[in-house]
Amino acid sequence: MDESPLQVLTIPTTPYPDQRPGTSGLRKKVYVFQSKRNYLHNFIQSTLSSIDLRDRQGSTMVVGGDGRYFNTTAIQVIVQMAAANGVGRLVIGQNGIMSTPAVSCVIRKFKAIGGILLTASHNPGGPDGDFGIKFNIANGGPAPEAVTEKIFQISRTIEEYAICPELRLDLATLGKQTFDLENKFKPFTVEIVDSVESYANMLRNIFDFAVLKELLSGENHIRIRLDAMHGVLGPYVKKILCEELGSPANSAINCVPQEDFGGRHPDPNLTYAADLVESMKSGQYDFGAAFDGDGDRNMILGKHGFFISPSDSVAVIAANIFCIPYFQHMGVRGFARSMPTSGALDNVAKATKIQLYETPTGWKFFGNLMDAGRLSLCGEESFGTGSDHIREKDGLWAVLAWLSILATRKQSVEEVMIEHWKTYGRNYYTRYDYEEVDIDAAVEMMLELEVIILDKAFIGQKFTVGEKTYEVDRADNFEYNDPVDGSISRNQGLRIIFKDGSRIIFRLSGTGSSGATIRLYVDSYEKDINKIFQDPQVKLAELVTIALKLSQLRERMGRSSPTVIT
Repeated sequence: MDESPLQVLTIPTTPYPDQRPGTSGLRKKVYVFQSKRNYLHNFIQSTLSSIDLRDRQGSTMVVGGDGRYFNTTAIQVIVQMAAANGVGRLVIGQNGIMSTPAVSCVIRKFKAIGGILLTASHNPGGPDGDFGIKFNIANGGPAPEAVTEKIFQISRTIEEYAICPELRLDLATLGKQTFDLENKFKPFTVEIVDSVESYANMLRNIFDFAVLKELLSGENHIRIRLDAMHGVLGPYVKKILCEELGSPANSAINCVPQEDFGGRHPDPNLTYAADLVESMKSGQYDFGAAFDGDGDRNMILGKHGFFISPSDSVAVIAANIFCIPYFQHMGVRGFARSMPTSGALDNVAKATKIQLYETPTGWKFFGNLMDAGRLSLCGEESFGTGSDHIREKDGLWAVLAWLSILATRKQSVEEVMIEHWKTYGRNYYTRYDYEEVDIDAAVEMMLELEVIILDKAFIGQKFTVGEKTYEVDRADNFEYNDPVDGSISRNQGLRIIFKDGSRIIFRLSGTGSSGATIRLYVDSYEKDINKIFQDPQVKLAELVTIALKLSQLRERMGRSSPTVIT
């Protein structure tokens, strides 16, 4: 057997102009990575080259993916290129699978310089689906804009990449594998780790597992239904909720990760998790939850399918935050939400006199506040909730937070939510997604709408629908001044805010792999206790009508039926 050191090669390549990472990394259709020569290699090299050579040499990095199609192929290339680029050690989840929250956890545990995540999150998988690559930095969180911009600029001028093509890795066997490379003084090491254990151990130090075990398997236990949607979180749910906390094995469904997520769209909302919603409506389960492909998003349901909007979910956790032992010990430094998220969290922050931050969409903005010791709990309307235990949103953490609240308060999901509305008022909220629309038409619509709302004459304008009149108080294109590093993020979404506090928001999203997605958000606060039980779509119909008339969104995009997310 040949024991000579493995060759490191430098291969010429040609740049591509379209490798700008979005808020969640680079996402494209699988066929783009497969059919375009060196497309994957270029982006991996650009990512590695964005790290200073002195930091990269001999360093540790983490690699994990959500198990979607092309995952293992990409990991083998990443390993070959990381070795050739001077990385000293890779920590990889067994079979290449590791949830996004777990990757964040492991980066922090191993004090790695960063990690590469292979996921397109809640987007479809399979040969005809999406694939994505995201770089997380040493704090465990998504790379900030300065880093993603550096990656993009490198990708535009790249001329070559380094690779060790003969390196072959066994992803299935736990333990260390070492490889001798030519012109390298130290061997390159890959450590294949249990994907669940480090993350589970972290959760044990955050929640009271004895209390949760009593709730799920004690004498008066509740019945739960958890849908992993054939994403990465299946093994985590089985290990933690079923094996450790005692919930019956059949309470967890779709827990085997599949390359195409069982042909489903792994997005935990009322549209794509309809099977869970239907099973909850039967009344046989007290608590339900669904998770997305990479395990960072969650949807919470109560008995009979009582839906908890993501905006309400983070507000409820905030109001009951000391039901979680972690916060009893650590205290609460601040709350934050993304700008399009409803103002439900604001109401709790005001009542508890805790600082609230409003950021652009993207978890990296929360991470900056956390690293500065300013933030403890945060959430996004796109089914993301988390805290400063890691630097990513965390679906399973959110579920255990809710279960901790139920155990402490001894109430149902619906009772907790209704009592919250009675205490703080209710923010009625909805989001419409116009997906895969023509990107040029979408940009043109947003630019023309911006001209309309930024005109001084727009302030004070009145819109009447039926018997209700809304008067514009202010309007802008949201801009965020980071209080930690002073960086400014512009063009984060068009906001129309009315005198009564109601908001209409338009945003062009960057998390799709093709075309564009225009998101329309509507938020309206109601404090009258007699008016907090209405259907959100009925309650917000007037504001939706105003939004559609003002933007001409349906006519311009040729879409009359958007996806209703919340």
